[in-house]
Amino acid sequence: MPIDPEFPKNHQVIGKHKHADGQHFHFVWGPGRAAEASENEEVKKSYEARGEQILPLGVHGTAVAVDWDSCISDGACIEACPVQVYQWYRTEQDVPAIEMQNATSEGSGENSLRDGRKDYTDKSDPIREHDCIWCMACVSVCPPQAIKVEESSLKFHEQAASSFKG
Repeated sequence: MPIDPEFPKNHQVIGKHKHADGQHFHFVWGPGRAAEASENEEVKKSYEARGEQILPLGVHGTAVAVDWDSCISDGACIEACPVQVYQWYRTEQDVPAIEMQNATSEGSGENSLRDGRKDYTDKSDPIREHDCIWCMACVSVCPPQAIKVEESSLKFHEQAASSFKG
């Protein structure tokens, strides 16, 4: 199942992933769910090789939202994005994805090559969501339809920013 088309109405903020510039951040929305990633053989093998469990992760970002439970780490969005909104989160912090819910990232990880991922446990992170130009290139190339880009979702980001304590 692709990213929930009614996201973020059907989700709540479960974390705040900060950009190290101290100004920008994106929210993590949950609850997560079992989706395409948990069914993909390459993803399952990579988790097994790391000794990690596939856990529900939720959605990273609001106006540029990536459902990490659907993301199969193919990297098409990273290659397609003309303004480098995305990076592989594990190139910067090689920890289980569940630990990224309240992390801070430099936003300086590998962001231009599809094959720059550590393995299929890696996820495309919209760490520079604020740089999006609404071209929709990432949405059009995502095989599991794990990405939703919608400028009108900025209102949900602003609402959450005024109420989320974290």
